Amino acid sequence: MGITPSQYALLQERLSGTKPKRVAAPLFPTESTRSAQANQIVLGIDPSVRGTGYGVIRLTKPRPEVLAFGSIVSPASWERSRCLMKIAQTLRDVLKQHRPSVCVMEGLFYAQNLQTALIMGEARGASLATIAEAGLEIYEIAPRKVKQAVVGYGAAQKIAVAKMVQRMLNLPETPQADAADALAVALAFAQEFNRFNFGGRKKI
Repeated sequence: MGITPSQYALLQERLSGTKPKRVAAPLFPTESTRSAQANQIVLGIDPSVRGTGYGVIRLTKPRPEVLAFGSIVSPASWERSRCLMKIAQTLRDVLKQHRPSVCVMEGLFYAQNLQTALIMGEARGASLATIAEAGLEIYEIAPRKVKQAVVGYGAAQKIAVAKMVQRMLNLPETPQADAADALAVALAFAQEFNRFNFGGRKKI
């Protein structure tokens, strides 16, 4: 049975090994991918004009390692524009010092007061712009999903979240509420990575 010149050339390529073979991509992360994920540094943010919480963790075994956390507090006498500037400046310092590889933010919650929602949106916008400026991917997780992931109950009180964050991260003291919420967001993100479950977060 004869073959065409093009078929003969293809056969020669296969025998000589000059043409690279196609390799299927793995369905699940390989060991090297898991290693890269394990060293990932996550920045969690709980935005608020007067008290934006932030928390930075490294995804290590057997538990995540805390690199930094705190609350960006502004006096009540400050204009909102000044508060937003402080949020941006502080987050830039955190980014420069710890170089996180991804950011996750607590999603918007239902607010009956329109003015409150607008003010919260300003803090969220300042945070998003600063993080995006650094080139990080940003995700958000709904507040109820964060509480469900950390405490096991979607309507848990703030003190319960803070106590569980302290326990999960082996902290000597209970973190302040805003910082605890930010760390909880980062922990919820870490749990989703471990479970290969991407349904609870949304890229923004």
